[in-house]
Amino acid sequence: MPDKPVFDRAETAEQLRLEEAREKGVPWRQWGPYLSERQWGTVREDYSENGDAWNYFTHDQARSRAYHWGEDGLAGISGDHQRLCFALALWNRKDPILKERLFGLTNSEGNHGEDVKEYYFYLDSTPTHSYMKYLYKYPQNAYPYSDLIETSRRRGRNDWEYELLDTGVFNEDRYFDVFVEYAKAAPTDILIQISAANRGPEAAELHLLPTLWFRNVWTWWPDEPKPSLRAMPSAGGTGVISTSHVLGDYWLYCDGDPPLLFTENDTNNERIFGTPNASPYVKDSINDYVVAGRAEAVNPNRTGTKAAAHYRLDIGAGETAVIRLRLSNPASRSPFGRQFDQIVEERRREADAFFRAITPAKVGEDAARVMRQALAGMLWSKQHFFYDTDKWLEEHGADPMQPSSRQVRNREWFHMISDHIISMPDKWEYPWFAAWDLAFHTLAFATIDLDFGKEQLDLLLRQVYLHPTGQIPAYEWNFSDVNPPVQAWAAIFLYRVEQALRGKTDLDFLKRVFGRLTSNFGWWVNRKDRFGRSLFEGGFLGLDNIGVFDRSAPLPTGGHLEQADGTAWVALFCQNMLEIAFELAAYDPTYEELAGNYAMEFLFIARAMNGIGPGGMWDEEDGFYYDVLRLPDGSSTRLKVRSMVGLLPLCAATAVEKWQRDRVPKLTAGFEERVRRMPELLESIHETGPGHLGVAETGIIGLVNQGRLRRILTRMLDENEFLSPYGIRSLSRYHAEHPYVFNAGGQEYRVSYLPAESDSGMFGGNSNWRGPVWMPVNALIIRALLHYFSYYGDNFKIECPTGSGNLMNLFEVAREIANRLTRIFLRDENGRRPVFGGAEKFQRDPHWRDNLLFYEYFHGDNGAGIGASHQTGWTGVVATLIDFFGLVDPARWAGGRPPPVDLVRERV
Repeated sequence: MPDKPVFDRAETAEQLRLEEAREKGVPWRQWGPYLSERQWGTVREDYSENGDAWNYFTHDQARSRAYHWGEDGLAGISGDHQRLCFALALWNRKDPILKERLFGLTNSEGNHGEDVKEYYFYLDSTPTHSYMKYLYKYPQNAYPYSDLIETSRRRGRNDWEYELLDTGVFNEDRYFDVFVEYAKAAPTDILIQISAANRGPEAAELHLLPTLWFRNVWTWWPDEPKPSLRAMPSAGGTGVISTSHVLGDYWLYCDGDPPLLFTENDTNNERIFGTPNASPYVKDSINDYVVAGRAEAVNPNRTGTKAAAHYRLDIGAGETAVIRLRLSNPASRSPFGRQFDQIVEERRREADAFFRAITPAKVGEDAARVMRQALAGMLWSKQHFFYDTDKWLEEHGADPMQPSSRQVRNREWFHMISDHIISMPDKWEYPWFAAWDLAFHTLAFATIDLDFGKEQLDLLLRQVYLHPTGQIPAYEWNFSDVNPPVQAWAAIFLYRVEQALRGKTDLDFLKRVFGRLTSNFGWWVNRKDRFGRSLFEGGFLGLDNIGVFDRSAPLPTGGHLEQADGTAWVALFCQNMLEIAFELAAYDPTYEELAGNYAMEFLFIARAMNGIGPGGMWDEEDGFYYDVLRLPDGSSTRLKVRSMVGLLPLCAATAVEKWQRDRVPKLTAGFEERVRRMPELLESIHETGPGHLGVAETGIIGLVNQGRLRRILTRMLDENEFLSPYGIRSLSRYHAEHPYVFNAGGQEYRVSYLPAESDSGMFGGNSNWRGPVWMPVNALIIRALLHYFSYYGDNFKIECPTGSGNLMNLFEVAREIANRLTRIFLRDENGRRPVFGGAEKFQRDPHWRDNLLFYEYFHGDNGAGIGASHQTGWTGVVATLIDFFGLVDPARWAGGRPPPVDLVRERV
């Protein structure tokens, strides 16, 4: 292994800040984009009797009702515990309310579930948030709230969604491009520049209200001293002083002497509940002052817990107005002037230098843009997530220690206390962590901020999250649901990347994660292997509607499912834990026995899963894996849906290098002796070990043997089945003409190829695994192909695409899939980006076409983005693919494998 970095990156100012944060504890990350983009409609804010979070706390209430557990805002920032918040509010003189937060449809309002109906873009960010840039497109005509709701309600699941562009509100380009830039002069000295560009044909008025406020803690924790905001003395300039016992004093300076408006961040009880207010100054008072012209709504004493500077701008056609602010601690003697502009420009240049340093030289300009905006989206998707589950349950009248008390979601998780910055899947549609999403997020963070990636992976394994049984919390709607166990893979990935980038290892990190994942592995074995046969269930496992039935609900047939994907996930979990144990055993022999246990567990799973016969998951005739339905009468049947479920077994593959075996000779010898005594265990896996080693004596631990691998790949690389022009589909296109039909209890269950939106309400109906391309599972397939290539080199080639006559080795196949995935975002020969589909505004307009959106999933035939529009989370893995294949020199791989030192990074 290398004792110095494999990849030297030019030292930049931003990398020095990252080193200061890591080595000296300089709090460069203390302030960041940690506001949610939707706090309303979340489980945390739901105190209803029936658990109807969407309708208990609505968007219409959000301007008037104080939140309990978090805050949201437009282009906002906060401190790392979200005590003090800053964001933007806008008014065009035509909207019925201030634009203080993003609007979208609830799950019941949208014809495909919840959906944000705004256009906003994360254009840039450095890892320490020393520089950030955000764009919001604000219409000059009245925002069509009612039209969006009413038209969407009239549409069915087979109709397209009604989008904001469809309403005509952007016709004639009558909108403002509002750019918000943040530049840190120091960790707690933040320069803010807001530029509003009128794209329309005529001058238009814009009210721009930068807003500073405290999260309301005094209502819910009355012992907390109440913080305050007050206007600066006139001699100090125009601005607001914030004072709290936690943060001390901060100063918000406002250039240009705008009027200051003050109120309290307290609920308007009169509007929401029909009860009197304790004070006339409430959360929506600034809205009422600006929109309704009620001068008495704001506090004339210019104090409170929420304050805004009121800029009234008349912007000519094609012109741009700029305002400047500065939020700092300590106070600034000269907040504006030439120094302000110099710092902002310097941070822009430093951001450019940082991204140049991490982008491989051979990556083209457009791909570099994709990589940079994907990583910026990852960084902007950080959010402060606060949830004291025990207090929340107490407030619901639920005592988890009393079985007879009220049944409320997440009551089994009363130990859990979250008060952390967490990478969110999507800060509007999914403003809460999801366990397996977060593991994929760390892969992208490894490219840009390895320390934060490690911290995120470690987070959900801490005692305040991990259940005493060993279960990892899934997501806030149901912490007890089950996500695929990909954390061990992410852990070894991050560990290897650190070896390559820094030339050193973090054994403490690996030991800590391994110990906690050992508990999680025990949970899987004890809870999800119903009969102790090494065949696993797990429910929906993140693949929502992929099954014939709702796999998290009781089956209409009775009995149970043995899941090909669930079993494959645990097999991969075994391999990852084995690789970690191999690494730790090289430094501490006490890990050798644990490594041996994981090796044997994998062999037992493989033996059970790969059994031949009518009751097995492998179908010899089809050359594919299927879920098996075990009926109450003891009979069984395969549910013969060709889906990602049947591709995942090939992902359970891990190459074992000679140097890895040589470091633990006793462990290697013990394993070989054990399987010599039980040779039948080797019959069901890929050939390996003495006499079956690959290139450079590489071994392979693979669930799928060579014959089955070739048959699965032949189907996967068939463009009439799984291989889309834009990656691997989640369901074979074969089912477009041949839907799978199953009858039970007089009801027909049908699975058809649906390349775009779901046609059912299963799991909310807001995602679809029956045809679209999903980035995370494609990344897993690419990983497996690279591991197989490490074993085979050029000794295994296959047609790609199937039937083309074009033979490729498995590295070339992996690169081809990665190229197809990247192609989703790149301009084609006609200058069009597949991700934008038929949205001509995005395709043609120079103010739109290079502002990228990283959707949740993509149309299985044309690559158009579908689902959550800002799920940069795991879709941000495209940046990792661009980085990875940009670093690889294809010529080095032509003869088989790369030099071992480069394999450290390239095989992870």
